[in-house]
Amino acid sequence: MSQATSIQSPAIHRAGTNMRQSPEGIATASFLVESLVESSENGGLTAMRCDLEPGIMTRWHTHPHGQILYVLSGVGLAERFGGPAEELRAGDCISFAPNERHRHGAAPEHPFSYISIQAVQDGSAVTWLEE
Repeated sequence: MSQATSIQSPAIHRAGTNMRQSPEGIATASFLVESLVESSENGGLTAMRCDLEPGIMTRWHTHPHGQILYVLSGVGLAERFGGPAEELRAGDCISFAPNERHRHGAAPEHPFSYISIQAVQDGSAVTWLEE
């Protein structure tokens, strides 16, 4: 016998139904973003799939609760402030600590596709820093 619950399961996200261009100024060029999970509640998770053309790199940024990137395809680069750029390939997963300054993007000659997961704090999941 199943128990009734007041928690409603979210609808299935259908691929390609929430595609948009990235906001201007967050990377060296715009890229495609597909919102997979959206939350505005503190501690609520957001998730998105990002598709970058070769050479597109985000600005330096931080996430209040950290970030997880899972690489779907292509070759990318991730750089922690003060450290070397690290190459990322399909199947790789990298995480960034809360408020760790970092950037990531596509290698110069390769497209790059990844899923990012981060939590919201005070209405935002990211703080964009200098270019």
